[in-house]
Amino acid sequence: MKRILTAAGAAVLTIAALSACAPGTPAATTTPTSSRTPEATGPALPPGLTPSAIAALPAAVYDAVIPGLLTAPADPRITHASSVAFDTPVYGADFATAVARIPAKDFLGKPTVVVPVETKGGWSMVLTASRQLLPSQAGDGVTAPAQTAAWLPTSALGASVPLSHRIVVSVSAQTLTITDADGKAEQTFPVGVGTAETPTPTGTTGYLQARYLDPAQGQTVHRIQLTSLHATAADEPYGGADGGLIGIHYQDMASGAVSHGCIRMGGDGIAAVDRLPLGTPITVQD
Repeated sequence: MKRILTAAGAAVLTIAALSACAPGTPAATTTPTSSRTPEATGPALPPGLTPSAIAALPAAVYDAVIPGLLTAPADPRITHASSVAFDTPVYGADFATAVARIPAKDFLGKPTVVVPVETKGGWSMVLTASRQLLPSQAGDGVTAPAQTAAWLPTSALGASVPLSHRIVVSVSAQTLTITDADGKAEQTFPVGVGTAETPTPTGTTGYLQARYLDPAQGQTVHRIQLTSLHATAADEPYGGADGGLIGIHYQDMASGAVSHGCIRMGGDGIAAVDRLPLGTPITVQD
């Protein structure tokens, strides 16, 4: 796996500390006011939390491990992207106890992109950028999920941005295909994928959550594309501190089982991915 966020964090220290290390000052805004939702349409929303209570929650960022998060659906329906206006608490299966917060700004200081995948009354399930469980913590026969999710009040979401394309990666064929919303292939590119010891996780769907240039990694032309997916076979396949995050990045050697789990592409391919909006779903298949 390429050293995605270790170098990126150093590159942006002059802008802001990474969310997981130094949460910013919480906005003077509480969570949406509680309302009674008929049980037939979904659980009632909980009472709003104060800014200090929200700030005390762990930030659901790339290198965090938050047991209260949910395992994401294997094939979520992602049709649009959104954001949150302020640090927003998210909830697990009980819809009552906040388990984390989604920061309004990501580690680059830009709005955190979220994608709703399900609704239930006044709630929306969104995919998150954190892990629920480290691979080293998983018991025999248990695989740490590559993608997590959580519930938040739908009223906390900002304006929707429609998503017209999807990314489908085939590990066995070593290809990345950009499809339209109906699944019709538009472009296909060869890619390099993880080795047998550090495999690219399969059978899962995440989304493009951020992108940036990182000269420290030799990426001065092609932006690194960060997904919300994480390695499932090792805690830190690259040996750094990027939380095992799976990225899509440019590399001269962009074919074969050659990476630490990330997806390597040539210039034309990474440029095509770079043109897609953040929030675009990515499904990784065998």
